[in-house]
Amino acid sequence: QVQLVESGGGLVQPGGSLRLSCAASGSGFSINNMGWYRQAPGKQRELVASISRGGSTNYADSVKGRFTISRDNAKNTVYLQMNSLNPEDTAVYYCNTKAVRVGGGIESNYWGQGTQVTVSS
Repeated sequence: QVQLVESGGGLVQPGGSLRLSCAASGSGFSINNMGWYRQAPGKQRELVASISRGGSTNYADSVKGRFTISRDNAKNTVYLQMNSLNPEDTAVYYCNTKAVRVGGGIESNYWGQGTQVTVSS
C-alpha cells in the first residue's frame, strides 16, 4: 500500500548537479528509513545513501562529499542533492523506504519506479 513517486532525473554534463525527489504515500503506515539506490548497466543495485526518520545518514564511499540526502517527514519525502556528478554516477536511481503499518506489523521494503540519471558530455 505504500507508493513511492520519484522525479528529478535527467541528462547532465560532468560536474553538474541534479536533485532527486521521492514522495511516499500510504495511509496507516509509518515511513521509517528512506534511501536511494542505483543500478548501472551490468552492475548490481547498490545503496547510495540512506536517512533515518531522526535524520541519521549514511553514504556510499563513492558519493561522500558530493551527494546529500535529506527528508521532510511532514511530507514523507526524501531528497538527494547530487553535485559534482561524473560519468560513473550514470544509473537508474531508485527510491526506497522501509515502512510498517501503524499499530504494529512486519517492516517491509517499498520501491519507486526508478529515474534515469545520465552524466555525459
